[in-house]
Amino acid sequence: MPQSLAKVYLHIVFSTKNRIPMISEEIRPNSQAYFVQVGATLGSFTEEIFMMPDHIHWLCTLPRTITIADLVKNVKISTSIKYKEIIIRDFEWQKGYGAFSVSQSKLETVKKYIQNQLANHQKLDFQTEYRRFLEEYQIEYDEKYVWD
Repeated sequence: MPQSLAKVYLHIVFSTKNRIPMISEEIRPNSQAYFVQVGATLGSFTEEIFMMPDHIHWLCTLPRTITIADLVKNVKISTSIKYKEIIIRDFEWQKGYGAFSVSQSKLETVKKYIQNQLANHQKLDFQTEYRRFLEEYQIEYDEKYVWD
């Protein structure tokens, strides 16, 4: 019997709307757990996750049957509804996102990078970090459309 098999890793990054710090250290563990749960219901396995007060890094698998856009859209919708209950009524994610492919050989490097977010952001802000990803992956962008 023929099978369709795939294992695609993605490092997905996006911020809260206008990069407003909304995810406190007290609620971060539960917020991350809910995010992982929502991803799992969509068929995505979370390899690593870290929520900063104003953005998220999510290393996950792409389900074989949905697009990156649908994965991100559905996770954002579900988590926004929940976070409006547990964080703040007007919680919103930014409209856009960055999705970066990760090879099996670089998985541990990306996991460690995500685990070290607190230390990373003592040296640089989210916008600088995000621009570096765009440059590293050679993604052309217009600055006026990246932020909301």
